[in-house]
Amino acid sequence: MSQQQMLAARSPLAVVFLMHIAIEVPLAIQGLMSPTSLPFLQLNNTTLVLLKLYAALAAGTCAAALLCFSLPEFLPGKRAFAMGLCFYHVTCSTILYNAPRFIPHTFGAFAESIRATPEVVWGTVHGLVGLGFAVWWQATIQMAAAARKTQ
Repeated sequence: MSQQQMLAARSPLAVVFLMHIAIEVPLAIQGLMSPTSLPFLQLNNTTLVLLKLYAALAAGTCAAALLCFSLPEFLPGKRAFAMGLCFYHVTCSTILYNAPRFIPHTFGAFAESIRATPEVVWGTVHGLVGLGFAVWWQATIQMAAAARKTQ
């Protein structure tokens, strides 16, 4: 593949930017519109304000991810944003795995016995998206190197 073809190519792994949107936009919308209807325990005024601030931040990252999705893979801004989202998702995963129960729902007795709680499942999804960003980064590193050579 020539350098020009490599620079023009789009990685199918860029779909990870859309996956970020898919898992963040529901919380962002509901957190901004009606945070008290979220199924979380012990919401008080302080947590509602922080939840709204988080929802605004999540909505902003979703807008940025949508804009970055179609950009060329070698752009430094897209790559930097992807690493930021990678860090965000793996950190969220760790936080959710270690969180006490705060979602008052269950997937049933068997799921509870194998520790498949909503918090752990949500943490797993975040971890998979974080891994997706790391895979995207590694898969497109040659495109970024090729772009640097043409400058």
